[in-house]
Amino acid sequence: MQILPKSEPNEGPTDWFTGKVVITPLKAVSDNSKLSMSSVHFEAGARAAWHSHPCGQTLFVTDGIGVVQKRGEPIQIIRPGDVIWTEPGEEHWHGATSGQSMTHLAIQEVDEQGNFADWQEHVTDEEYSQQPEVGQA
Repeated sequence: MQILPKSEPNEGPTDWFTGKVVITPLKAVSDNSKLSMSSVHFEAGARAAWHSHPCGQTLFVTDGIGVVQKRGEPIQIIRPGDVIWTEPGEEHWHGATSGQSMTHLAIQEVDEQGNFADWQEHVTDEEYSQQPEVGQA
């Protein structure tokens, strides 16, 4: 068993995110486990770039209201308690709504080469603006 000390939060890289994002690592990959977990906080209007995960990803929304989109499908609203599973290789993005921040836990494994994500282009303002009204979702 390990009890891990609290980690320091870091700003999300601009290659991966649009807007203010803070990532707090909770569990890093180790010799005994390919699993990593972070708490990711998105300020209102912030979002991840399009990306996929070689081994899939689980998100657990802990605070606020956010959005998630699988490429080619409509944007969906996500709320505290929602669990989102993305299949390996499934292109998607997630973030806060335009009017409210959102925090989620991000849980994923790395592949044999140590990769946890394949980052792609940023979500455009036009794509992001297609989100439904929070009250309608």
